[in-house]
Amino acid sequence: MSNTDQQPWVKNYQPGVPAEIELPTQSLVAMLEQSVAEAGSHPAMEFFGRRTTYTELGYQIDRAAEGLRNLGVRAGDRVALLLPNCPQHVVAFYAVLRLGAVVVEHNPLYTSRELRHQFEDHQARVVIAWDKAVPAIRAFPADIEIDHIVAVNLLKAFPTVKRLALHLPVRSLRESRDAMTGAAPGTIAWEKLLGRGRLDPAHPRPSVDDLAAIQYTSGTTGRPKGAMLTHFNLYSNALQGEAWMHGAEYRKEIFYAILPMFHAFGMTLYLTYGIRKQALLVLFPKFDPDLILDAMKKSPATVYCAVPPIYERTAMAAKEKGISLRSCKFCISGAMNLPDPVVELWESMSGGLLVEGYGMTESSPVALGNPFHPTRRTGTIGVPFPSTLMKVVDQHDPTIEVPQGEPGELLLKGPQVFQGYWNNPEETAKTLLPDGWLRTGDIVTVDADGFTTIVDRVKELIITGGFNVAPSEVEAVLRLHPSVTDAAVVGKPLERGGEMVVAAVELEANATLDEEALRAHCRDHLAAYKVPRRIVQIDDTPRSMLGKILRKQVREQVLPRL
Repeated sequence: MSNTDQQPWVKNYQPGVPAEIELPTQSLVAMLEQSVAEAGSHPAMEFFGRRTTYTELGYQIDRAAEGLRNLGVRAGDRVALLLPNCPQHVVAFYAVLRLGAVVVEHNPLYTSRELRHQFEDHQARVVIAWDKAVPAIRAFPADIEIDHIVAVNLLKAFPTVKRLALHLPVRSLRESRDAMTGAAPGTIAWEKLLGRGRLDPAHPRPSVDDLAAIQYTSGTTGRPKGAMLTHFNLYSNALQGEAWMHGAEYRKEIFYAILPMFHAFGMTLYLTYGIRKQALLVLFPKFDPDLILDAMKKSPATVYCAVPPIYERTAMAAKEKGISLRSCKFCISGAMNLPDPVVELWESMSGGLLVEGYGMTESSPVALGNPFHPTRRTGTIGVPFPSTLMKVVDQHDPTIEVPQGEPGELLLKGPQVFQGYWNNPEETAKTLLPDGWLRTGDIVTVDADGFTTIVDRVKELIITGGFNVAPSEVEAVLRLHPSVTDAAVVGKPLERGGEMVVAAVELEANATLDEEALRAHCRDHLAAYKVPRRIVQIDDTPRSMLGKILRKQVREQVLPRL
């Protein structure tokens, strides 16, 4: 069974998009080295106006790899990255891979509590972290052994300290200058890591089937699981993206790296596909419409992939300031539903179609997309990518396919499907079927042409701002507060797409609800996007006979009150 012209969805592909890609036979390191050799003096990265060529990128990667080798990093070792989008992130990613080691990406804004389980799981002994994230690592208990922390000072990647002071939340210009003097105590400065010389070119390189990354994803239990992605998985997805964006040219495209590269979507778009296309990556450490529109004047984006709220805010700001977005030819929205008004607004100002896609960390991540062609269908997540198969099955018995048009669980198969969860064979067996089909946990309908629509989620994850929030994780934090006896967390759909995190809490006798105090408590333990926007009091949390929270009943009880 293959994705041939006989599959109903292939006829809706943009002309020139193949049904099958040529599968990779080399690693991402070989892909990078080819881009460095061919692109040479072409700019690879731009960060607040400062550009780095592909030759310079390759040079820095060789030096970072040698620095990591001197710290004891060997093939198969896990190296944790806690970095925003910045030049050092691109260098660190490929330096780790060059040694045959495994990248483990983390959100640099996570609290120590949020990171602890992941570090207990992957046991990385070397960490490359934004200096602002170092305290979270330092707060780990003694039984989590970290040998080396390499601290990255973003200030040193900026053209001037003055420019930085305008855009990052530092207290003063003096603080900015003080931060330039060296790494945090007890850490190794990134610049020192690069001071060991270049890696021996003969040092062994990874193979296409070696593990490249462990990417953590929240499960229904709220305990993040590490999805194992090989060089083959990630390179395949880059080639699928290249096939889908038919017409994108080598060394001609400008990718705006707005989505975080620690997220699977950002990793593939920028770190693999963007490098494959020998494109210029314009890096943004956070989304800021003013910064983006400033950059548009010098390096106008041609590839602008984001989530719906970012498209809306960018278009509104551009309209207000009279700045053109006509350069944006390739625009894919993911992570949440894409409302028609956002599509209409964006397309009225840009130079191409805004299409919705679908993926998950376990599929590297992109698996379906709408064509960049009039055959696209708004309101759907599109059709399977080249070399990707899907089927819709009974959600209780994945061996039974449901009739066409009936709702069922979406299953995927293709070269981008992951290898399983790190150190978690039980969860792997639940998600990855013996014949290679991936259970997505999403309930969909598929029309006769293969266009797919999500109708429900088996997983109870809340999607806010393009990020997943596991309700049970937020509930566990709320229950730590002395006034809370029980908690249930659900998502409230928003008109413009995505959801708002809402908490329903039971309180101790005589306690009164103080929403702001509970939110402050949550902020001490959770990343900002996980903190409930609204908290309401209920008398009794609906639970099943087995004690499971009945979230549907919670929604019915709570959401009408908001």
